Amino acid sequence: MDSDPPFHETYKTLFVNSIDDEESTTKITQNNDRLVIVEERELPLIDLSRLGLDDLEKEGCKKEIARAAHEWGFFQVINHGISKDILEKMRDEQVKVFKQPFHNKCREDKFLNFSAGSYRWGTPTATSLRQLSWSEAFHIPMTDISTSDAFNSNTLTLSSSMEQFATKVASLAQKLAEVLAEKLGHESNFFQENCLPSTCYLRLNRYPPCPIPIEIFGLMPHTDSDFLTILHQDQVGGLQLVKDGKWIAVKPNPEALIINIGDLFQAWSNNSYKSVQHCVVTNPTKERFSAAYFLCPSYETVIESCSNPSVYRKFSFREYRQKVQEDVQKHGYKVGLPRFLV
Repeated sequence: MDSDPPFHETYKTLFVNSIDDEESTTKITQNNDRLVIVEERELPLIDLSRLGLDDLEKEGCKKEIARAAHEWGFFQVINHGISKDILEKMRDEQVKVFKQPFHNKCREDKFLNFSAGSYRWGTPTATSLRQLSWSEAFHIPMTDISTSDAFNSNTLTLSSSMEQFATKVASLAQKLAEVLAEKLGHESNFFQENCLPSTCYLRLNRYPPCPIPIEIFGLMPHTDSDFLTILHQDQVGGLQLVKDGKWIAVKPNPEALIINIGDLFQAWSNNSYKSVQHCVVTNPTKERFSAAYFLCPSYETVIESCSNPSVYRKFSFREYRQKVQEDVQKHGYKVGLPRFLV
């Protein structure tokens, strides 16, 4: 399809090296047992409508949120305040924009009215198939999401759908962050003051069918470099995460949004909440779509543990991002929080 990124052509050398290097191929096979046989489990399911009930129900709901963030680092929520209509419209418009010709997506500022550089695909730094992410995405700052006249007729509906989705999901993220902070004994305005529309963003993801799904990730194993992420995914499946030292596959729930804790919340909570490794595996025949909202602070925001003795030293979000980028360029992967241990 002329809408698909040219993975084979661009990463031809990696495919050739994979075939020629027998030792590497053996390692790939050995390291991918978990991609073939992985237990499918449901994430903790939390009904957020309980936050609007009596004090006993409300407190019980808050405790469940904090417990899931501590024990899993991931959970799913229902009755989250984002209507099925908004989610379906968002998905429909997302599919349309990814079906645009590849050369149009690469010139997103001209054809799609997104900021230049918002369209990304593959992994430019990959030196092996194991470092390649078989996916494409639009990284869209919240401040770029508008129904203004800047959007042409092709993207006006997408912009409207994104704005509805983003407004709701941003409010939900603030609500969850407030609950998580409260359960640590910190009722503060930290997240409202530091995580603003100018610092948060949406990422629209598409994972095309992959001809060799056993060897290639849709998204490499990683942790998120934010406070928390809210994910809306389709029913194809493919999200996996580490629980109790083992990889598990997340069973999709059509009614739920998935929440996961990011590195910054783990540091801020002094390891009370867990930012866990997760990835997306590819599918040989089906494409997968998802939309993620990232609750991020400004680059100047200083992340400091909310209790003592602190596990991590103080650091700014700018310093954290720079260190992540340096590690990816130098080693091919992110090191993350271990760089900031006291």
